[in-house]
Order: sequence, then C-alpha cells, then structure tokens
Amino acid sequence: MLPDPVLFLGFTAFGLLLLVLPLSFWALSGGQSSKAARLLVAAANLCLTAQLVLRWWESGHFPISNLYESLCFLTWACTLTQLLVERIWCSPLVAAAATPMALGCVAFASFALPERLQEASPLVPALRSSWLVMHVSVIMLSYAALLVGSLLSVAVLFTDRGQSLELRSSSIGSGGYRQARFAIATDGIRASSATPFQLSSVNLPEVEQLDSLSYRTIAVGFLLLSVGLVSGAVWANEAWGSWWSWDPKETWALICWLVYAAYLHTRLIRGWQGRRPALVATAGLVVIAVCYIGVNLLGIGLHSYGWFFDS
Repeated sequence: MLPDPVLFLGFTAFGLLLLVLPLSFWALSGGQSSKAARLLVAAANLCLTAQLVLRWWESGHFPISNLYESLCFLTWACTLTQLLVERIWCSPLVAAAATPMALGCVAFASFALPERLQEASPLVPALRSSWLVMHVSVIMLSYAALLVGSLLSVAVLFTDRGQSLELRSSSIGSGGYRQARFAIATDGIRASSATPFQLSSVNLPEVEQLDSLSYRTIAVGFLLLSVGLVSGAVWANEAWGSWWSWDPKETWALICWLVYAAYLHTRLIRGWQGRRPALVATAGLVVIAVCYIGVNLLGIGLHSYGWFFDS
C-alpha cells in the first residue's frame, strides 16, 4: 500500500532537514558556510511547498485549518525565511540557529500528533471565509520571521561571550562600517585642506552582523504580526460580531505583540544593541511557544485545535 503523499512529503522534508542539522554545525565549526546545507534546505522547502499545494488540492481549502497543516506551513515559512536571511548574509551561524526550529516543527507535526489531527477535514462555518488565507497565513509568516529573528538574537548571546560588545553598526544598517580619519602630513600640516578626512571601510564582525540581521528580521515579523492582528479583528467582527473577545489566543497574541514592540522600542528609542535587546527577543520565543503551541494543545478558546483535553 502506497503511503499518503502528503505525509510522505512531510517525512521527506524532515529527512532533508535532519541532514542539514549536522552539516550546519560542521560548517560552523569550520567557519565556512555549507552550500550543501543551503541546497538541502531549499529542497526541503520545495517538498513542503508541494505538500501544501497537494493538501490544498485534496481538501479544497487553504491548508491551514488544523494543527498538522499549520505546523507544516510554519516549517515552510521558517525555511523560506532562513533562505532569505542567508541570501543577505551567507554565514553558517544562520543555518545553525534556524534549522533546529524548522526541524522541530516538522518532526512534531509528522511524529507527535495523533492521526486524527493529521487528517484533512471540512472547514467549520466560521472558517469558510476569504479572511482565512489573509489572517492565518500572515500570522504564521509573522511567527516564522519572529522565530528566526529571535533565534539569531539567541546566537548573539552565545557569540563572543567572554568579550564586551561595542557595536559600531546602526540598528538598521549592516555590512560595512565607515571610519573617518584625519590625513596628517609628516610635518604636522594637513596634506590637503580640500579633503581633510579619509574614509576606510571596516568589515563588521559576526556578532554585529547577527545583531543587525536579527533586528531587521524581527522588524519584518512585527509588521506582519500587526497586519495579522488587525485582519483578525476585522474577521472576528464579521464572524462573531465582536472586534475583540479576550479569547486566550487573542490575549497571548497581544502579549506577543507587546513583547516585540518593547524590543523595537529598546532598539529605536533607547538605542540598545547587542545582548540586552537579545534577551527581550529570547523572551519572545517563550511567548510565541505559549501562544501557538500551548493554547492549541490545551484545547481552550475559539482558536484552539485541541488535543490534551479533547474528547
């Protein structure tokens, strides 16, 4: 008997990411990025893309209506975010930090969930809306960006732990640092009054690149999360006649928004860089875990897929 192609593609993505994990840490130990690891992540992303498209075709609705589908979509979004970040800065640190999250999501979906949560089922009336694609997909994309950005912040905490960080990059820029120096002649007189400054480029160390990339990734995720919350409020008003009902999922999503708003506040207003905002981003990882996995598995609220206490 042939296996379910949707589940088989999930197993294939798990196997590919499982191969990426040792390759990424091997590359990290050698200080060189692994092209093979990036190709395997891209192959896993293609498998997940085919899986989601096939599930969409089989079920007749956007494949994000149960916990299995949402975990697969989150894995797809995490691998896509990882590939985009590596395109900006090709470093083994990115793969070593981000791959475990994608691997954990697809492993949980493929091996931990009971079969009834892996099966496709018809949508309940409240979900038969065009807002399903808009709201849920944007929220899941925001989670992926926030998770990858926060994991890069965790990497900041463990990079050069014995040294104090003196970051020269701004919160927005990255790559090179322009250092100005006076051009002084040997006799103490300036060589040229027209060009009193000499600019030279200095490459930023890895920890500064990580700090800047984590900030930019989290900023994108925060923007998507804001759009997702607004679209969810509009959808809730359309479906239930209330913009906000303090459902557990809504409450934790608001807490998540506030945590990352605090992160951006410390970066933009207080001027924090390095380890202090990284601690705030690390706290965001815990909040996302509670908001996405905790509320779902406890089976409470209107947004829950249910499991532990589901009859």
